[in-house]
Amino acid sequence: MHDPLDDVPVTVVPDRTLRVKIIDACGLACTFCHNEGTPVATDNTGRPPDAYTGTPGRSGRVSIYLATNGAGFLPQRIPADTDFALALAAVRGSLPINEVHFTGGEPTLHPDLPGLIRIARRLDLTVGLTSNGENGAAVLPACAEAGLDRINLSVFGTTPEELAAVQAPRLASPRLAARKLDALTDTIETATRHGVKVSANIVIPDHDHVERVLRIIEQHGRDVVVRMLVNLEDDGASLAAMREVLDHLGAVPDLRVITAGASDQRTRYRLPDGRTLYAKSIRPVRLPETCTGCRFNNDRDCQEGYYGARMYRATNGPFMIGVCIQRMDLCMTLGEFVMSQRCAEVRNFRDDEAARLTALHNTPARESNRS
Repeated sequence: MHDPLDDVPVTVVPDRTLRVKIIDACGLACTFCHNEGTPVATDNTGRPPDAYTGTPGRSGRVSIYLATNGAGFLPQRIPADTDFALALAAVRGSLPINEVHFTGGEPTLHPDLPGLIRIARRLDLTVGLTSNGENGAAVLPACAEAGLDRINLSVFGTTPEELAAVQAPRLASPRLAARKLDALTDTIETATRHGVKVSANIVIPDHDHVERVLRIIEQHGRDVVVRMLVNLEDDGASLAAMREVLDHLGAVPDLRVITAGASDQRTRYRLPDGRTLYAKSIRPVRLPETCTGCRFNNDRDCQEGYYGARMYRATNGPFMIGVCIQRMDLCMTLGEFVMSQRCAEVRNFRDDEAARLTALHNTPARESNRS
């Protein structure tokens, strides 16, 4: 059967992004959170690595892969200091990057987020971050002045009941959820006012969430770029629900964007009223050496593929570099990573995929940012 997407122009974008977990704290407790692969620090302080738990503790938060990913350190908040600047410079010197993307936890809760942004900008790196919007209005003016390029907002609902439904019991209060949704709206308005590009990321698990997603697109789609994401634990229902949304809106695909050297891919759609909508999914990408023989290396268990390099700071320890949130046992200290075969593998894989995909789609690769 002919796939209509086969006729859509393709842009190949080499992966040049480093994700950096700058803080573990978060004011939400979403039941599906992977927490960038690390334990929830506040619930595991004082425990040895073999006793780390990803199930809800006092915080109510989870780390869904922790039972099987072999995480061996607790994450520490990264200060905006010389150590961080040197760490970024070390990565850039061994693994070409043009962007850092701050994650958490919730990055806007970091007490010196503008300072981290300034450090990255002094290294000529574009800066983005992923946020739930709970504190953006308070910090985004200073972040914009420091050089923040964009913010990707994770949107879980349009009503307090919808947001509360995906929270741990301790935070499953519609009244609290209403305050969080008001904060999200304030974040969008503040970012737009200060020239920070805004996108809204919406995970769509199955058909039951189609109406919710349509409401989000209607509410936020005129102010921000909306991106639908498949559920990482998808069994096909997520992609089917995404197609249902696209059909309902009369969306027409006009561009496919493939990140060479990482599993990210997305299709840009135009809506009848001229708005833009993206559908993001995961390619079955594997590192040619590191992923071979991995117990998760199959269509069922490997949920993110190779998505890119991540940097962490271990509590009272070194900077760490990881390549998979389902295999945190693969993390290396920064010093080990930059001298390792794995670093060379990632670097070569990026270049090889860019060349292969460019030739396959007969289109020049372009430098661009993802996340």
